Amino acid sequence: MGPEELTRSWETGEQLLSANGTSYNVGGRLQATTRAWPLDPIPLVLDEREWTQIESAVVQRATLINALLADFYGPQRVLRDKQLPPALLLANPRFLRPCHGIEPVGGVFLYSYAVDMARGPDGQWRVTSDRTQAPSGMGYTLENRLVSARSLSAVFNTCRLRQLALFYDARRDALLSLAAMQQGNPLIVLLTPGPHSETYFEHSFLAGHWGFPLVEGADLTVRDSRVYLKTLTGLEPVDVIIRRLDDVYCDPIELRADSLLGIPGLVHAVRAGNVAIDNALGSGVPESPGILSYLPVLCRHLLGEELRGLLR
Repeated sequence: MGPEELTRSWETGEQLLSANGTSYNVGGRLQATTRAWPLDPIPLVLDEREWTQIESAVVQRATLINALLADFYGPQRVLRDKQLPPALLLANPRFLRPCHGIEPVGGVFLYSYAVDMARGPDGQWRVTSDRTQAPSGMGYTLENRLVSARSLSAVFNTCRLRQLALFYDARRDALLSLAAMQQGNPLIVLLTPGPHSETYFEHSFLAGHWGFPLVEGADLTVRDSRVYLKTLTGLEPVDVIIRRLDDVYCDPIELRADSLLGIPGLVHAVRAGNVAIDNALGSGVPESPGILSYLPVLCRHLLGEELRGLLR
């Protein structure tokens, strides 16, 4: 592609982003500034070999972090075996004591995981941060692909690209499978802090893509240890909550008392096993740099493996 063709293609991309309302609310305040989504006109291309290495390392890392969460909120073997200084966990404000001993529906703590990476001067990819609490990116990734596929259609048609749609279909099927453990006609909702959230576009985009109701805390209520969605025809039981709300704001009774965003009694409903949450409450602990520095040791202890690449 020449400069003129690339410019025309990117103008098409910008028009699509504008028409779709793709944005990011800077600051997340009541008077937050809405910023247009900055999409690079030239996609970053990785060959299959390089991507396979990244994929393998990320899968191992997610498996390790899920095992860590199960241990932190369960037997805490890594503390008893002196693999992690107790203060890094017990003095961590992201460690939610009311959630200790709660086994999530399905036994999985980490349903969604995102990792920020950068290529170092030596050409190797390294992790700059892990996102385990309410990770963003899935909606923006799909929007990026859809816009790029239309603005660079000639390029996309000549390349063999790994399809993203399969991931989103598998993700939706996994949520439905998890919800089906509760009842035959499951209800899954996406919980958002509201329109002033930094990534509200993504919340709305994903809810629409999957066909799940987009709700705020005031739309839900807990009755008799179950979470219900308030509708015009009455209360409907909720089986799975995809939360885009930070842990401590999810329940003003057992977590942060001044929260106006959460659902009173949510922790009790989770403890009773009546609702699944993606990700489990308290899953923000592994984002702490102090804990992440121990990942190589913890990987050997919990998985019996060496941590593959992507070291901090």
